[in-house]
Amino acid sequence: MFTSTKTRRPVTREADDLASLLASMVVGQPNMIDALVPCVEMFQAGLAPESRPVGVFLLLGPTGTGKTRTVEALAEALHGNAKSLLKIDCGEYQMEHEVAKLIGAPPGYLGHRETQPALTQQKLTSVASEKCGLSIILFDEIEKAAPSMARLMLGLLDRGILRLGDNTQVNFEKTIIFMTSNLGAREMMREIAPELGFQSAVAADPGEVAGKLERVAMSAVKRKFSPEFVNRIDHVITYQPLDAVSFAAIVDHEVDRLQRHVVSRLGPRAFDVDVPYVVRQWLVARGTSAEYGARELKRTIHRNLTQPLATMVARGEVDPGSCVVVGIRKDRQSLLLGMARAGAPRGSAQPSILVVSENRELLQFQQHWIADEGWEVTIAGTAVEARKLAARRKPDVALIDAALPDQRGVELAVQLRSTAPSLRAIALTAADPLPEDEDRVRLQNGIGLLPKPFLMRDALVVMRARLADRPFPRYDDPPKAA
Repeated sequence: MFTSTKTRRPVTREADDLASLLASMVVGQPNMIDALVPCVEMFQAGLAPESRPVGVFLLLGPTGTGKTRTVEALAEALHGNAKSLLKIDCGEYQMEHEVAKLIGAPPGYLGHRETQPALTQQKLTSVASEKCGLSIILFDEIEKAAPSMARLMLGLLDRGILRLGDNTQVNFEKTIIFMTSNLGAREMMREIAPELGFQSAVAADPGEVAGKLERVAMSAVKRKFSPEFVNRIDHVITYQPLDAVSFAAIVDHEVDRLQRHVVSRLGPRAFDVDVPYVVRQWLVARGTSAEYGARELKRTIHRNLTQPLATMVARGEVDPGSCVVVGIRKDRQSLLLGMARAGAPRGSAQPSILVVSENRELLQFQQHWIADEGWEVTIAGTAVEARKLAARRKPDVALIDAALPDQRGVELAVQLRSTAPSLRAIALTAADPLPEDEDRVRLQNGIGLLPKPFLMRDALVVMRARLADRPFPRYDDPPKAA
């Protein structure tokens, strides 16, 4: 059966694993993880502050950047289930009288016995688990709620106590509270993608954009909420727009999720779904949207992959235990799904890489490290060997040492690019690259320099970024039905 290209770590409470686990489930938002993990560590160490929640987070940013997904990922990491959280949809509390549903009507009022509070001690306890006693509370789209909700929450956020209508108290000391909001989203979109003026034709600096988004978000928050409410929030995190590397990771997650869904729902009738790397790049190219973020990408996957796959299953065209191969039609406008021929090799779900170096020990280390990340690896010790392998294997990326026994690394990178324009090459250099190497790379789109020493994880980040720069993915022929 299907095996994910990236080995997911088992769900654990260990603080050392929490950051990497969250990073594997929520892409493109490292600032949020850096702020969240220490709060969980304090609770696990027994040093969380008394008489208040463990942490209070307000998550801002454009739609589709992973705000709600972050909360679900934390629930999955701590409790083993993404649904192990208490979610309050603030859109249901837009009228002032509806806020009373949170705490219930007091004795003597009409409907006292019929009104069950949405926030009770029993409900908080029910979303904790044996693995972790921390309850996760999510107030989704907090800006939609009536102003009285923010006033009601002042004591909850400050003292960790909420008094219900029947005069009982709910203790929030063992909770972590999240509030999501789209405040300032329209202004953020204008900063991300200016429609008019000089800025619309110039690529914005990511750091500058991040700073502008934070200022826009905080300005919108201060206009909406009172200073005493904002002052009770521990962390206000502005989510950044997703880049091409993040979108590629999301596609991998969604394809893995689709495969798990097939297995869990169909049971003995389950089958494999083979989605090669070029198809995943096609999905990224078709589904990338700065305005709608990951949601547009998920809709693209649903329309072009999930629905056609469901049609095949409904018509009885997929045999149990078989493999459905996904390709791209020759008109490049849609995907083509077909049954794999018996004994046919499976397409790679990750890019292939050619590593060129005369240092055999370094080659072996790099080969094992990159292979563990799910990449297909080919190694070469000389420039001659690298040219032969590149012509035969057609790798997506080449990682080339600067000093080869028969040719300089930058020269080899230029040659490989001349014969395969879709190839992305990275030349390893000394700490201070030679000026002539920098000049040649500057004139060659698709070639980058990576100074030594470096970490392999950094190298993978650079390689993925280079792939994301590719203007359009390289396509293979679509599969033929058996």
